[in-house]
Amino acid sequence: MSAPAPGVWEFDAIGTRWHIVTAAPLAEAARADIAQLIDGFDREWSRFRADSVVSALADGGDAPLPKDAADMLGLYAELSDATGGAVNPLVGESLARRGYDAAYSLRDTGAQPAPANWRDVLTWSNGTLALTAPALIDVGALGKGRLVDLVTDWLLECAAQASADGAVVVDASGDIRLAGTTERIALEHPYDPGKAIGVWQVAGGALCASAANRRAWGEGLHHVLDARTGEPVTTIAATWALAPTATLADALATALFFDGGPALAHRWGVEWVRMTTTGRLEWSAGAVDAGADLFVGR
Repeated sequence: MSAPAPGVWEFDAIGTRWHIVTAAPLAEAARADIAQLIDGFDREWSRFRADSVVSALADGGDAPLPKDAADMLGLYAELSDATGGAVNPLVGESLARRGYDAAYSLRDTGAQPAPANWRDVLTWSNGTLALTAPALIDVGALGKGRLVDLVTDWLLECAAQASADGAVVVDASGDIRLAGTTERIALEHPYDPGKAIGVWQVAGGALCASAANRRAWGEGLHHVLDARTGEPVTTIAATWALAPTATLADALATALFFDGGPALAHRWGVEWVRMTTTGRLEWSAGAVDAGADLFVGR
């Protein structure tokens, strides 16, 4: 008996393009459940939605703790410590002032550092998420990776319950997690999207990428800000990180834009590649052994 034909589903959600491949086509009910899962996460964490928990807390106050908050904000604490405060979940207002706001105005009104004492302003304990002062939470450093994990885990659980083939690929525009399959994934050149700087053969786990040419506007403005200054990063152009989960890979892809990122990746056992704005490639000691085939800079 031949293997079932794979199912391919493409759709737009949370402002990005999704591409999901499963061993068999997903039923409409399953697609509806995934859409509901994504919308639920977005209603909690999106700073672009007026009805989200993040938007409701912007003036200060508290709300019931979202189920992903402890894990995500705990990782933020590690990212912040490793990068000397460059990564900070209260960078939302800094991004908005540079033009990446809820209205996508793309109008730069100047740099504003995020609160350096963010762990005093933002708390998550006893079932409550709270802000002691007005601030705008932004979980962009790892939130998309977290959502990719939630979708992948949901698909794998459904496959296990049905005793079906659990081969899955979930790709949310550069944040990719695989299970039960091996894929060769091109590493897009940040200065020429028609080219690749290499290919990474991924046998399960997650490969996440981040680049300054994505979500960019104006002269030198893009979505990767140093929270300490409110200024866009100027030394690193693109990063890639391979980890067991997309949450970790996405977090490290962000941390790698800053000093301290490679050391954190080493502690977490995550392999990585990054390109500087001068075009130089850097990579972890185990990246090539982990499947990275780099075309330039070797």
